[in-house]
Amino acid sequence: MNPPILVMGATSGIGRCAMDEAVQRGHPVRAFGRSADRLDPSDLVEPFVGDATSADDVARALIGVRAVIYALGIRERLAMLWQEETLFSETTSVLIQEMRKADVSRLVAVTGFGAGRSKSAMSWVEKTGHRAVLGKPYADKDRQEALIEASDLAWTIVRPVILTKGAKSTTYRVLREPDEWRNGLISRSSVAHYLVDAIERDLDVRSDVVLAR
Repeated sequence: MNPPILVMGATSGIGRCAMDEAVQRGHPVRAFGRSADRLDPSDLVEPFVGDATSADDVARALIGVRAVIYALGIRERLAMLWQEETLFSETTSVLIQEMRKADVSRLVAVTGFGAGRSKSAMSWVEKTGHRAVLGKPYADKDRQEALIEASDLAWTIVRPVILTKGAKSTTYRVLREPDEWRNGLISRSSVAHYLVDAIERDLDVRSDVVLAR
């Protein structure tokens, strides 16, 4: 059996979909999350309760893995309109440091459309609305992306557009060139399909992509 894929944020959202997608393809998964004890263990799923800001927890989670999918998210709340967000940059800094120590090089990290240089692909109207509602979290995603890009890891930055609960599609578009980047809709399960593909096929190493339907 192959070494496991570590999925950070495996208990909900894109992370849960990525865990399910990997298992459907026969890959063992180490499912990292604060509430990972709620997951059902199986031959292919190893729940791993941990805090992504803890270097000790992340170091233990990285033992013997082949690659990392980073899909941590935050709970939507009114206070995120004014509160500074640091979760993405803080946990990514810890992860990069511990991946180097563990000699694990492959990182596929989910951020979002509007983070990093994809911000330039937004219209004025999109930028204004995005900044008003998601300005604080995305400022931290900017910092997160900068950390990843400055690292020596075999990274891929994945920016899905607006997420839906729809069915998985394998005909989504992987927009690799900045002049192709645009907003739109995509299901979480379709994003998960790409994340596992990126690990299986070594797609878009040291590149940033936008995913859209």
